[in-house]
Amino acid sequence: MIIIVPHYSMNRAYLITGGNLGDRTANLAAALRRIAAEAGTIVASSAIYETEAWGKTNQPAFLNQAVIVDTSLAPQALLDLLLHIEKEIGRVRYQKWDARLIDIDIIFIDQLVQQDPVLTLPHPFFQDRRFALTPMAEIAGDFVHPVFHQTVDALLEACPDPLAARKLD
Repeated sequence: MIIIVPHYSMNRAYLITGGNLGDRTANLAAALRRIAAEAGTIVASSAIYETEAWGKTNQPAFLNQAVIVDTSLAPQALLDLLLHIEKEIGRVRYQKWDARLIDIDIIFIDQLVQQDPVLTLPHPFFQDRRFALTPMAEIAGDFVHPVFHQTVDALLEACPDPLAARKLD
C-alpha cells in the first residue's frame, strides 16, 4: 500500500510505542525502523520499560518506549501513517485496552493543542499513565505540556498511576 501524504512544515512529534503480544522487543524495533524510514528523523528514543497492563489488567505485561521524531508530515498524515505501520506489523483492533502486538500513540506534536473526533493533542490520558510518562521523562523531561503547563518530569512526579515502569537492561 502506498500512502501519499501532504508535506507540512517540520514538526517535532513525541510518540509512545508499546505492545504485549509476540516478540515484544522485536515489535518495538520494527516500529522504530518503520517510523525512521517513513515518518521522519528519530532524534531520541528512550530505554524500553516493562509495565503491568493498564486499564484491562488480565493480560500480559507491556513493553513501552518513547520516541521523538522530526517530521514534515501534517498531524493527520502522521496518524494515518502510524496506524498503517501498526497494521503492517500485525495489529488487529478488537476492544479498547486489549492485548496488542504494537501500539503507536502520538503524545505531542510541538505545542499543538487540537481536539477532534480523530486526533486529540496532546494525548488526553498521557498525564495519568506512568508507562507513558516514565520513558518520555527520560528523553523529554523538560518538555512543557501545552495544556497543563507542567513539565513531563512534574507530571510524572504527580502521576496517580500505581503501576511501576521497570527499565529493561
